[in-house]
Formats: sequence, structure tokens, C-alpha cells
Amino acid sequence: MTRDDLKRQVWSAIDQRAETVIGLGERIRKTPELGFKEAKTAALVEETLAGLGLSPQTGLAMTGVKAVAAGAKGGGPSFAVIGELDALGVAGHPEADPATGAAHACGHNAQIAGMLGAAIGLSAVKAFQHLSGRVVFFAVPAEEGGDLEWRTSQVRAGTLELLGGKCELIRLGHFDDVDLAMMIHTTPRAEDGKACLPASNNGRVGKTARYTGKAAHAGGAPHMGINALYAAQIGLMAINALRETFRDDDAIRVHPILTHGGSQVNVIPGEARIESYVRGKTIEGIRDASAKVDRALKAGALALGARVEIDTWPGYLPLECDATMAGLFRDNAQALVGECRTAGHRAGCTDMGDVSQIMPVLHPYMGGASGTGHAADYRITDPALAYVAPAKALAAMVVDLMWDDAGVAREVVAKAKPRLTRESYLEFQRSVKRHEVYDAQLTVMDGQGMGGKD
Repeated sequence: MTRDDLKRQVWSAIDQRAETVIGLGERIRKTPELGFKEAKTAALVEETLAGLGLSPQTGLAMTGVKAVAAGAKGGGPSFAVIGELDALGVAGHPEADPATGAAHACGHNAQIAGMLGAAIGLSAVKAFQHLSGRVVFFAVPAEEGGDLEWRTSQVRAGTLELLGGKCELIRLGHFDDVDLAMMIHTTPRAEDGKACLPASNNGRVGKTARYTGKAAHAGGAPHMGINALYAAQIGLMAINALRETFRDDDAIRVHPILTHGGSQVNVIPGEARIESYVRGKTIEGIRDASAKVDRALKAGALALGARVEIDTWPGYLPLECDATMAGLFRDNAQALVGECRTAGHRAGCTDMGDVSQIMPVLHPYMGGASGTGHAADYRITDPALAYVAPAKALAAMVVDLMWDDAGVAREVVAKAKPRLTRESYLEFQRSVKRHEVYDAQLTVMDGQGMGGKD
């Protein structure tokens, strides 16, 4: 048997089980769950992998599921095939969970279906008898951000340290036995075509800002209050004024939301809260923009005489894709769907970027969706392309990499020059975390105390 013979057998097996693969994706779509809370989806993954004769580990970084299939031809690298478990909160999405607001508006249900479909096809034809190394089927939690207040409460409780699923899995050592990894993300963008390879993605840090002022009667004694909401609004305006100072080459994105603006309409708001991300193409650009945003947030407190607590949280690192793996995917995508386009830099972020800093990875896109990512109009419109084609592409990558004593996988690992080890990765992420308090009242008093009479 040749490598191409095995791929054709696997593809045929997946085609024969296409309804099963699509059914998995649709079941997940109908039960969307927020990050680190994906109990139902994780249970479905566990059940499916166990049904293939594998022995999944569960509860990794709260909800992650991992199963290993060993090649029968001997040793070699471990290749992780990844799918993401979580949905995200999208106001107005017609399929949103009425209790949590969660909806699969980014196609993670298709990722899991594709990962499981690859496992189903490979197992059906006993492909691992012809392969070397280890294939790790890995369903990971919490790629989507958001839910920041809950996640930071989990950090304070000691349940989490890092806020992304793959970040936590790295911290806990669950990627220690993986040498290279990939996943396929669903795309609704027409310019991406049926398959697409990106050049790179932004990284980011997270921020929360809590303004505290002084509550007072909004009608009878507003002069007695310090309006924390207005302080927050000025902080937001100052951030907007900074936008033209960001370098185009850094691809900076800052997009804050106001999560609390007061408790009652006839009370001067004594507290207001903001959440934001600061995204950028490079770590240096992110650091520079983050410092500017901090300065803007402090300006709001100074203007109103309020106090602001600014917390900066480690986020995701910029994504870099392996060129050898990209070439393999291009060939397989062209064989499967007839094309593979090339995209430039993407301003969105993924914690697959963190994995890319410690090992070679690939993060391509395949179509089958319409609408706008993270929006209420996002839909899976072509189940065969969204669910089945990624399963076949992932399975083909397994065969290509692990065939012939896992020769190509060995080549990828040998050529890779990861920027970080797990230890240095954790050291860097911990260095990002910062808590700063700026109290405008104390600042003014300090200024007067230094001899100023103005």
C-alpha cells in the first residue's frame, strides 16, 4: 500500500460516514457552551473517542479531552489534531442559549466534528497500523475570550491561572507530550474561498478597569458625588483619541466595552467597569499600545477626581505557521476542494498562537459558513464543506506526516526553532500580569504637598 492509497481509503471511509460527522457538528451547534464550561460537548467527544477504542483523558484544564492513537510502525513524533469546544456570547443570535447567551458563531462545532471525523475515518480503515509516532486527538476548552469577569474570579479562586484554554493546557503540562499540532478553523469570508492559509495572526492582552467615585443623589446633590461613569467615558474617549498614534505595521486593535455603569438612575454612579483587549502583530507593539491605554484610563480618573484600578491579564501570543505543514495542507486542500488561497496577516487572535511559540503548528481555514464571525448572522450553510472536508483534510495530514517512519513529521520538528519553552512561556505570561491603582485625589494632594500653590 502507498501513502496515497491509504489517504484514499480514509477519505472513502469518511464519505461513507458523512452523516455521522455532520450529525456530531449539528448536535454541538444545538448545545453551545461558554469557555471552561463545555461539559456537554466534552462528554460527546469522550463518548465518540471511547467508541473508537481509544482511552480519552478528561477534565483537562476543566473540560479538555485528549486521546492518543499510537502508530504500529514504531516511534516518532506526536502530532496533535485539535478542535475547540467552546461557543461565545452573541447578542441576538437566533440559536443562542437563552440562559447563557452562548452561540456557535465561530464554527467551533465544525472544528470538533472535523477532529472527530478524522479519528473516525482513520480508525475505520485501521490506518494506524501503517503509521509511526503518535496521533493525539485533542478537544480543548475556552479559545474564545470574553466572560472576563468570571474567568478572573476563577484566577482569584485558584482554579485557573491563564485565561485561555490552550494557555492553561500548556501551563499544566498537557502539551508536553506533543511535538507538532494543527487545527482547521471554519471561515465565512468569501475572500478565503473553500480553503485558505494565513500568514500570521495578532496576539493580545486583556484589561479590566474599575473606576470608583462617590455616590450621591443625582437630582438633589450631584455636587456631592464623583461620577465614576463619566470618568470611564472620558477614559474611553481618550483611548479613541490614541488610535491615530498606533503604527499601521503593528496592526493594533483596542475595543473596550462598558460592563457596569451605575446601579440606579437617581444615584450618581459610584462605580463603573470596563473590559478591553489590546491586540497587535508583535509583542513589542502590544506592550506599547497597552501602556498608552493605561495612560488614557488614568486620564478619566484624573478628570473627575476618581480612582481607577487597572488589571492587565496575559492573553494570547501572535500566531506563526509552519511552512512545511502549510505546503502539505495546500496540496491536500487542492485535491479535496479544488483550491487553497493565501491570506495575509489577520488582526484576530487565537491561543493557537501560544502553541506556535513552543512547537511547529498549522492553523488554516476551510469554508462552509456564511455571515460574519462572532455575529448574529453566522451560519453553517454547507455542511459537507464545513464538517466533512476538514475531517478529510486533517486525516490526510496525519497520513502525510506519520507515513514512512513519520519522516515528514520528524523533518518538521527538526527544522523548527520554537521561540519559547514551556518554562519561558510561563515566565513571560506571568510577567504580563499587572495590577495598578491610580487615585486622582491622592495625586492632587501629592502635587499640593510638593509646594505647588496653583
